Amino acid sequence: MGNVRVVLDTNVVFEGLTRKGGATGKIVDMWFAGNIDVCISTALAYEYVDVLSRKLSAKRWERMKPVLGRLLQKAKFVPIYYSWRPMSPDAGDEHVIDCAMNSGALIVTRNVRDFWNAYEMLGVPIM
Repeated sequence: MGNVRVVLDTNVVFEGLTRKGGATGKIVDMWFAGNIDVCISTALAYEYVDVLSRKLSAKRWERMKPVLGRLLQKAKFVPIYYSWRPMSPDAGDEHVIDCAMNSGALIVTRNVRDFWNAYEMLGVPIM
């Protein structure tokens, strides 16, 4: 049996990379170790870069870029053939939903509310 396929919401990636310990840190550690298959689209990868580069100081972002790069190399890139927009009140979350639907993965987030429509209408599993 293979690894669990997941799409990580940007808030999980941000917290997992910037805060030691906790659930999000363990998720990022599992990604780094190859214990979960993180599915990602090109748009979602750009969103990770955008959020981290804006929210971190320039010095911290420079230290974080190679770490994010190594994680993205371990990701399973997913082509987006179809979009189900709009599904979320947060436009940035649409990339997560599209990636989950096109990869058959579950969404891991700290903000279930913004993904509720995708769960109810599309059956996207959310954790």
